[in-house]
Amino acid sequence: MIRGQLTHPQILAALARAGHGSRVLISDGNYPHSTARGPNAELVYLNLSPGQLGVCDVLKVLTGVIPIEHAAVMATNKTGPYVQDKPPEIWSEFASLLRSTDCGGKLDEVERFAFYEAARQPEVCLTIATGEQRIYANLLLTIGVIR
Repeated sequence: MIRGQLTHPQILAALARAGHGSRVLISDGNYPHSTARGPNAELVYLNLSPGQLGVCDVLKVLTGVIPIEHAAVMATNKTGPYVQDKPPEIWSEFASLLRSTDCGGKLDEVERFAFYEAARQPEVCLTIATGEQRIYANLLLTIGVIR
């Protein structure tokens, strides 16, 4: 029995094995979870049904468990059917939830295929698949240090 906001055994174990510079991907329901993940990434499916659980639900818990020094989002398409005139609304939610972390709520935008490549790197220790339905709701976190 443990206390705290994070009780998922697989996520706890992956984070316990992680260290400074390790990365965690929280992905939306459209993300190619099995083909765009790192060789060391534990894959945890929290996508019980569409909309359940969302990326922000997971992020709220993780901010209380790990120090976060950097956060990156998948940049919106500049051409094609998924072009957006303004940043996705969920990004402001990410920034708000991350404001109290070491990254200060700053989100770096990474081009789609570069984001996939970053998520495939050996430093990614955990990929959490959510049921998030909003697009461009993928978040790649870098774990900082405990001061």
